[in-house]
Amino acid sequence: MTTKQTRIGKGLTAIYVRRSVADRDNNSLSIEAQKEDCLRFIGADCAYQIYCDNGFSGKDTEHRPAFQTMMQDARDGLISRIVVKKYDRFSRNLRDYLNVSEELDRLGVTVYSLSEPFNTETKEGRMMRNNLLNFAEFERETIAARVADAYNTRGRETGFYQGGVMCFGYAPERKTVNGKTGSVLVPSEQAEALKLAFTMYAEPHTSLRGIIQHFREHEDEIQYMRTDRYGGKNDWKHNGKLNVSSLSNILSNPLYVRADKNVYSYFQTKGYEIIDGIDAFDGIHGLFLHDNGDGNKYVKVGYHEGLVDADVWLRVQYKKDGNVTFSTKGTAVSSWLVGLVKCKECGYGVLVDRQFRKRKNKTYRYLVDNGYGTYKGCVGRSYPIRIDDLEDLVFEEMKKRLETIEIARRDKESVDPEAESIKAEIIEIDGEIRSLMDKMAKADDVVFAYIQQRIKELHAKKTDLDRRLHNKERKQREIESNPLSEPLSLWDTLTVQEKHDLAEQIIEVIYISHNSEEVNIVFGV
Repeated sequence: MTTKQTRIGKGLTAIYVRRSVADRDNNSLSIEAQKEDCLRFIGADCAYQIYCDNGFSGKDTEHRPAFQTMMQDARDGLISRIVVKKYDRFSRNLRDYLNVSEELDRLGVTVYSLSEPFNTETKEGRMMRNNLLNFAEFERETIAARVADAYNTRGRETGFYQGGVMCFGYAPERKTVNGKTGSVLVPSEQAEALKLAFTMYAEPHTSLRGIIQHFREHEDEIQYMRTDRYGGKNDWKHNGKLNVSSLSNILSNPLYVRADKNVYSYFQTKGYEIIDGIDAFDGIHGLFLHDNGDGNKYVKVGYHEGLVDADVWLRVQYKKDGNVTFSTKGTAVSSWLVGLVKCKECGYGVLVDRQFRKRKNKTYRYLVDNGYGTYKGCVGRSYPIRIDDLEDLVFEEMKKRLETIEIARRDKESVDPEAESIKAEIIEIDGEIRSLMDKMAKADDVVFAYIQQRIKELHAKKTDLDRRLHNKERKQREIESNPLSEPLSLWDTLTVQEKHDLAEQIIEVIYISHNSEEVNIVFGV
C-alpha cells in the first residue's frame, strides 16, 4: 500500500486497484495505469492511501488481502471515499458487491468510478452501478466457462500439463511438441522418493503408514521435502503434509505410470473414456486423468515420461482396489482363512472366534456366522465343519489347483475354458450391439428407445465381463511371475499371516453351509 502521509487522518481517500490474471493483456487495466488515473482524479493536494490486489480475481472480496484491509480502515472511520478505475475492479459478483456497498453506505463511505459517469450518492447512480455489475458478473461467468472449455479441449487434444497444483516428483518445462508449445512434466528432485514409495507399497505387507514412517526416519537420505515459494519446507503437495490421504492419492495417480497395453486394459475395465488408441500406450509415457465436467473422467496419454514401470503401478492399484473390497479382513491371527470364508446361506463373512479355557490351559477356535446377528439373521450361528478340518481341506485343494496349473503349463495347454467362454460371450454381445445399431436408423421413437435401453444393458454386461476377464488374466500373470508352489511346499514353516497372504493370491472366496460339511472353493487362478 502507498500512502501520501505517514499518519492516516480522518477523511482519507482510498484508491483501490486490482488486476487479475485474465486482465494481463489489457494495458489500460495495469496496476500503474489504474493508479495514475485515480491520482489524477483526486488531485495533488488530497490525502490518500492506495490498496493494491495484484493477481486476484474479482469473483469475491473475501480472499483479497488489500481489500479486506481497506474495509477494516473504513470501519475504523479512517476513510471517507473510495476511488476505483471501474466498478468491476471493486467486484464482479453482484451479491458480494451489494453486501459490501450496503456496509459502506452505513459507514458513510462513497464509492467513485472513473469510467462510469455516476457515483453511489444518488439512487440513480446506485441503479446504474447495479446494472453494470450484473453485466460484469455475467462476463466473469462467461470467462470462467470459456476457460473450462479451453482446458477440456487442450486436455483432449494435447498431452501437455494443463497447470494447477504441482505434481510431486515432476516440474513443468516449456517444450514444443508436434508444432505446439506448452508445459511438459520432467522429473524433479523428488522423483526418486516417488519411485521408492511405489516400490515399497507394491510389496504385500507394506502399509501407507509404514512408508510415511520410513520416510520420516530417513528424511536426510530421502529427498521428499521441497522448498515452497515462501522458503519453507513442504512435502507431497503444496501447503500439504505427508499423510495417508495425500500419499494414497499419489499412488492412485496414473500420471506416474509408464503406460503399456496392460494399463490400457485396466482403465478399459474401469469404464473411463480413453482418448488415445492402444498403440499410444507404449510403455514409456505417463497418463493424465481429466475430469470431463459432467462427473465422468477420461484418460489421455501425456507427453511426459512415466516414472514407474507398468507392472509395479498395476500391482499398487490392485492392492489398493483390494483394500477397498476387503477392508474388514484385518490381520490374520486366529486362522489363515480369515476374510476368505463366507456363509452359503446369507452371504456374510464367517469369523474365527478364539476362546481360552483356563482350566485346560488350551485355546479353542470356532467358526461364527457374522450374519446371524443382523436384522434378517441366518439359519444358524455355528457350522458343522470344524476349523481345523476346513483348513486341512482348503490346503489340500490349493495344492491340487497349483499342480493342475503346473501340468497345464508344462504341456503348453494354457487355454482357460472359463476365459475362453467369457471371450466368446463378449464377441456375441459385440455382434448383438452392432446389429441393434444398424436397426436404429430405421426405427421409430418407441423402437429406438427400446434399442437404446437394450444397448445400454448389453454394454453394462460387457463391462462386467471385461472386468472378470481382466482379473483372470491379471491373476494368471501374477502366478506366472510369482510361483506359488515353492512357498506352498514350505507351508509348515510359514506364519499365520504368510499363509493367509499366499491363500489370498490363489482363492477368491470359500463358501461353507450350516446344513452340511460341504465346502465350495472359488479359485482366482
